[in-house]
Amino acid sequence: MDLGTFLGLASGIALVLGAIFMGGTLMEFVNVPSIMIVIGGTVASICVAYPLKEVFQAFSAMMQIFSSRKVSDAEVVNMMVRIAEISRREGLVALENIHTENAILKKACQLIADNADPALIRETVRIEIGSMKRRHAVGEAVFKSLAGYAPSYGMIGTLIGLVQMLTRLDDPKTLGPAMAVAIITTFYGSMLSTLLFLPVAGKLRARTLNETLQLEIIFEGAKCILENNNPRLVYEKLSSFIAPRERRYERR
Repeated sequence: MDLGTFLGLASGIALVLGAIFMGGTLMEFVNVPSIMIVIGGTVASICVAYPLKEVFQAFSAMMQIFSSRKVSDAEVVNMMVRIAEISRREGLVALENIHTENAILKKACQLIADNADPALIRETVRIEIGSMKRRHAVGEAVFKSLAGYAPSYGMIGTLIGLVQMLTRLDDPKTLGPAMAVAIITTFYGSMLSTLLFLPVAGKLRARTLNETLQLEIIFEGAKCILENNNPRLVYEKLSSFIAPRERRYERR
């Protein structure tokens, strides 16, 4: 589990609930019509704006932000160094027999084993990065749109509540509760946008940047192995992608 994501959401919700309980009760902030307007309206708009398949893909990507990164940048660098060691010890063709669940790493090993031209490797990484960015951009765009729709529907709900309140001006006792209900809808929209949708979009953007960096490490490593499969030289070149405190070369 990604501890930062979990702690961020949990602390945000806890602080809001704490403020509510310090000044009243939770039931004062529960209003079914307001929930229907904000959540129902936001979902309806996103389904109009994007194909249903992309909406499902975005919410599927959201679930992944609660898991930590499977492989760090330093581990990717070390994997490429180990591949350089195998290629130097057993030859480039031996890389065809490397088994890995990472499809990109497998493709890089195949390119090395085939003694591919460095220009082909550059073109391959360009296509892979472009394709990955397009897939991830959909999820990010969906949640940015949700972050815009939710407050808008909150305002629509507030306007509906104000209209209903103004029609009952002949009964002053109902004005206070009616105004509270009207404002609650804006509260729902702002909470969803600020605490959920915008942070999710930001997290997806950060994951895209991280995966882009790891793709560049893999394919730069592949090109470096083809040019000179000295593991030490491969490491010295790829270590530039990671922070100095994470740099540690271990000869095998």
